[in-house]
This record gives sequence, C-alpha cells and structure tokens, in this order.
Amino acid sequence: MKKFGKKSLVVKMLLLVLSVIFILSGCSGKSIVEVEPTAEPTKDPQALEIEAFFNRYVNTDERPVAVMIDNDDKNSRPHAGLNEAYLIYELVVEGGATRFMALFRGVDTEKIGPVRSSRHYFLDYALEHDVIYTHFGWSPRAQQDIPALGVNNINGVTGNDAGIFWREEKYKGDWHSAFTSIEKIRSHAEAKGYKMETQNQGSIKYADKYISLTSSVTANSVSLPYSTHYRTGYTYNSETGLYEKSINGAPHVMQSGEVLAVKNIIVQLIPDTALGDGSARRNINSIGSGKGYYITGGACEEITWTKSSRSGDTIYKRADGSELLVNPGKTIVNIIAPASAIVIE
Repeated sequence: MKKFGKKSLVVKMLLLVLSVIFILSGCSGKSIVEVEPTAEPTKDPQALEIEAFFNRYVNTDERPVAVMIDNDDKNSRPHAGLNEAYLIYELVVEGGATRFMALFRGVDTEKIGPVRSSRHYFLDYALEHDVIYTHFGWSPRAQQDIPALGVNNINGVTGNDAGIFWREEKYKGDWHSAFTSIEKIRSHAEAKGYKMETQNQGSIKYADKYISLTSSVTANSVSLPYSTHYRTGYTYNSETGLYEKSINGAPHVMQSGEVLAVKNIIVQLIPDTALGDGSARRNINSIGSGKGYYITGGACEEITWTKSSRSGDTIYKRADGSELLVNPGKTIVNIIAPASAIVIE
C-alpha cells in the first residue's frame, strides 16, 4: 500500500479545491466571489412627494387640458374633478360670481364639471400654458377671440364636439349639468388633429424643494370677497400643509366628498370693469403690471406681476425682484380687484 507524505497530501487537497472552484465558475477560470447587495438609502417622504409631483405635472411633455367649470350659484355645486387639477384659475364673471379654469395633466379624471362657457379673459391664461381649451358655449367676445388667438378648443355646443359631454340634470332646463372626462377630451382632441405634446411648462415656476416664507405676515386664513354675495376663503391646515378652500364660509366640497385643498395660493390684483357691449359681462385686462400675494405654509408675502401680451407669460416676482418659485404642489390663482376687502391673517 502506497503511503503519502503530509506534503503530498496537502498538494492533492489543494488541487481538489481548485478543481471544484474551476467547475463552479463555469470552467471560465475565474473564481466566484459573493458580494452582499448594498441596500439603497431610504428616501425622505418629502423628497418622494416632490419627486412624484415633478414626474406627474412638470417633467412631462403631455399637453395640459383646461376645462371651464361653472360656479354661478349653489346649483352648480358640488363640483366634480376640480380636486384633481394641478392648477386652477378663479376669476369673476357677470353677476358677481366666479368661474374656474382648471388645468389637468398626468391624470385620467373620469368626471369633470359642470362645464360652462368661455369668457375672453380666461384665454389670456390658457395661452400661457398651451392648453387644449374645453368649454360649453362662449360669450360673443370669446367666440371672436378663440380663432383669432389660435386657441385649440373643444366647445360643447358646436358640431361633433358635443359628443364628449353628457348631461346630469337636477331639474328640467338645468344648464349646470354638462360633464366630461379627460379620456373623452384627449381622444376627441387627437381626432381633431390637435397636438398632444408641448414643450411649454407654463408660467408657474416650482422650487425643487419645500420652502418656508421668511415673511412675518401670518396667513392662517384668507378671505377674498369677489362681490357682496360671493366670497372665496381658505383655512390653513398645519398637519397637511394645505389650504382648505371655502365658499361663503362653507367648505368647498367635491362630489367625491373631499374638500378642495391646495399647497399654494397666488392672489393677483387686477381691476375688472364693464365690458361695454350692452351686457352685464366683465372685462379683465391681463396686460400690464401690478401687485399681489403669494401664500403658502401659513405665511404670506407681497409679490409683483407683469404680462407683456395676451399670449405672453405672467411673470411673478418676489419683493426683492427675484423670480417667484412656488412650493411643489397644487396651486390656485385668484385674480381679484385691488379694491376688494381682502383679509389675510
């Protein structure tokens, strides 16, 4: 019987180990080294929230949809879909009530309305965002201006545009009853040959992180009286960081049961005057400059605005002359007369 020395045994064992490594490495001659996977660092919840907002509403070339939403009186409420808009404009119309132009992007809102008719001065803000402008009827001035300004529109009272709306009448002859959806608007816009993408990111500019105003002016509540019988209000919720909207002191509740709430409020001061066409309709001249307020996070600061043309952007600036960057989040722009008895406290 052949005997092996210790040295010979060690050599044979070493060869055996190398053979096993060679086989396990797929005969490639390379050894396998297992490395423990490195866990990705957990992102801050606020950072995730901001990232989600930018991905859905800002870092996209999806062309926004704007919808005119009725707010004449209690028969126009509760609204549907307004809470899913990323940007809302509220302006006065005849009779001292207001109307909303709600902008949608990155959502598939199934019900929006009640949809109402266009007023010409809303077009100035629609142009800033290169929207597909959706309305149900129009004033004579808006009817004239929409084609003159090259606005891509869908009008519920003309041609086959009416097919994307449905009625939900509360009573016979109820004109606060036309509704539509994002899917219907986008499908019809594409069929009309409208472009569905845009490089225009709009006139509202967002900070890349949440900011706090250094102003010492508190803004836990806001009162914006548009007329003797209509008042928009906001109450700051410090737990959510949002302003909850009210109408004449009552919560502005959606059909979904949700109270309309926004991260940012821009108050833009512009006088409204009689249009002078023999009707009660109003005129708001968006071209020029003026003052306003930016409200967020329970605080308020004065701002300025300028606009060089109807199709040009409104440029908002802080008191020190720097560009206004608003917090990432849903925003409402309330355009109201300077003479209004505004209360911010």
